[in-house]
Amino acid sequence: MRRLTLALVASLALAGPAAAHRVWMLPSSTVLSGSDAWVTLDAAVSNDLFVFEHVPLRLDGLTVTGPDGTAVTPENTATGKFRSTFDLHLTKPGSYRAAVTNEGLIASYKVGGQQKRWRGKADSMAREIPADAQDVKLTESIQRTETFVTVGKPNAAAFAPSGKGLELRFDTHPNNLAAGESARFTLLLDGAPAPGIDVEVVRGGSRYRDKSEEVKLKSGPDGTVTVPFSQAGLYWFGAETQDDKARTAGARRRAVYNATFEVLPQ
Repeated sequence: MRRLTLALVASLALAGPAAAHRVWMLPSSTVLSGSDAWVTLDAAVSNDLFVFEHVPLRLDGLTVTGPDGTAVTPENTATGKFRSTFDLHLTKPGSYRAAVTNEGLIASYKVGGQQKRWRGKADSMAREIPADAQDVKLTESIQRTETFVTVGKPNAAAFAPSGKGLELRFDTHPNNLAAGESARFTLLLDGAPAPGIDVEVVRGGSRYRDKSEEVKLKSGPDGTVTVPFSQAGLYWFGAETQDDKARTAGARRRAVYNATFEVLPQ
C-alpha cells in the first residue's frame, strides 16, 4: 500500500525565494504614454536574474487584466529554448497586470530503491505513479508570477486579488516606485492578510555584481511588508509559504508569489 507523508518535496523546478532558480516576467517598458502603446514581455526561469539561460516560463496559465478589470488578449505569444514572449497592445489608459498562474501536484517517491520525481494533475497521479511506489511525498503547488504596466494615469482596477493562493495587495501602486523611497504591500493568502511570510527582494543586474544583494523581509501581523528601494532599476519580489490546506489527501500546499517591479529615478 502506498505510504503518503506530509513532507515538502525538497527540489522543485519552479523555485521560490530560498532556491537558486527564480521565476519572472519582464516588460520592455513599465510606464508609457500615448493612445497606441505596445509592450513586449519576456518570461523565464533562470539562475541569473533577468537573464535567459535556463528554461522558459510556459504561458499556459497566462492572463492579462486591463485598466477596467476586463481580460486583455496577448498577441504574438511564443516559447523558445530559454524564454517565452508575448506582446500587449495597450489601447486604454491606466494600469495592466500580466500574470502566469500554475497549479498542480509534485511528487517524490522511490521505486526499487531509486528516487523518482513526478509533476502533474491530481486526476492522473494514480495511473502515472506506480502502485508499489514507496516513501511518496506530495506537494500541491500554486505559483503566481506577475508584472505591471501603466499607460498614462495609473489606476488599480486590474489589481483585484483572485482570493486564491499567495498574492499582493498594493498599498503603493507598483508603477509608482521611486529610488530612495519605500513601498508598502500586503501579502494575502486566499484573500486574507498573511502574517509571518518570508520575502526576498533582489535588484536586477546581479550577474556582474560580487553579491546579489538580496533583501530579506517578513510580513507583519497584518500581512504588510515595507520594501525599501535604494536605487533605480528592475527588482524581483518573491514570497513563499507552506500549509496543510491542500485539496489532495496526504499532501501539503505550497504557495509561491513572484513579481517584477521597475523603480524609477527620483
